[in-house]
Amino acid sequence: MKQIKNSYLELLAELGIGGAHPGGIKLTEEILKSENINSTCHVLDAGCGTGQTAAYLSQTFQANVTALDFNSTMVAKAKHRMKINNLPVEIIEGSIEDIPLPNHHFDFIISESVISFVNKPKAISEIYRILKNGGRFIAVEPTLNERLDVTQEQEIMQFYGLDSLLMEKDWAELLKQIGFKNIQIQHHTTIESEPDFHYSNEIDPVLYDVMKKHLEIISKYQETFSYRVYTCTK
Repeated sequence: MKQIKNSYLELLAELGIGGAHPGGIKLTEEILKSENINSTCHVLDAGCGTGQTAAYLSQTFQANVTALDFNSTMVAKAKHRMKINNLPVEIIEGSIEDIPLPNHHFDFIISESVISFVNKPKAISEIYRILKNGGRFIAVEPTLNERLDVTQEQEIMQFYGLDSLLMEKDWAELLKQIGFKNIQIQHHTTIESEPDFHYSNEIDPVLYDVMKKHLEIISKYQETFSYRVYTCTK
């Protein structure tokens, strides 16, 4: 199979999958119900993809929403989403490892299946930096239910381009080391969301093989490789 750099992330970008994180937009809606978000809040969607969550935040809470993604294809699709829905969401192209935004600016930051794909301590430190004191961080992240053997873990890490696979205690410890408090871990049953696609005009056929492999891995490791919702406060 032809190799594509960050092939899984390229697949998400070219198909323009909104809510690609586990649980999709319905999980996002469920999580945000318990957060005190209103029109005075500044909220960052870190790793926004096509902007589905950012649009929901703006439409539902009338919050001041900023959205960040490193992939130029995703950024273009997010901007298009905001334009056709007439939403005042600022879309920025940039890395979650080096966020081009000021210190202590946001009341809430949400990141959905993003930190696993980057340098985790660096990204979480950046999120901590730009949160206000007392600000809330909400993350949905792939999480091992139990350790796998080395070969199995390598299969997952190599396909998704991950540098490590964490269990929930590892995620909690990492958040604590950065300085976060009131760390809570939520388990959710699988929530089905309607697919949300914004296809590119031309899609490399190789990416359909990538999708096939992704579905194979999800099926193969469904009992041991799932996700958690992590919430905490600066």
